[in-house]
Amino acid sequence: MSLTSILSAEAIETAVKDCQASDSFSYKRFFQLCGLSSKSPKEVKDVFQILDEDNSGYLEESELKYFLQRFAPGARMLTEMETKSFISFGDDDNDGKIGVEEFQTMVLS
Repeated sequence: MSLTSILSAEAIETAVKDCQASDSFSYKRFFQLCGLSSKSPKEVKDVFQILDEDNSGYLEESELKYFLQRFAPGARMLTEMETKSFISFGDDDNDGKIGVEEFQTMVLS
């Protein structure tokens, strides 16, 4: 399964272009622009599984750093500040990573 089987390539491109500048990444805006926030909980879970490169059941800081590149290979890496901010918004249980339920809550809220 690929991200473009769930999200349109055009929407992904728009979302990635919107946050090209360093420290301009907003997860809420990104999820809206790429169309993820309007998907079903199952589709959001499918996207999570694609993003979870090591299949640990969590998105760790090392995976979130390359978050945009998972959507578009030529995209920039998230800055350290963006990565830490992303985790702090999604990490409800303060374990330093984002689980699938936490990710669904972030995307669908």
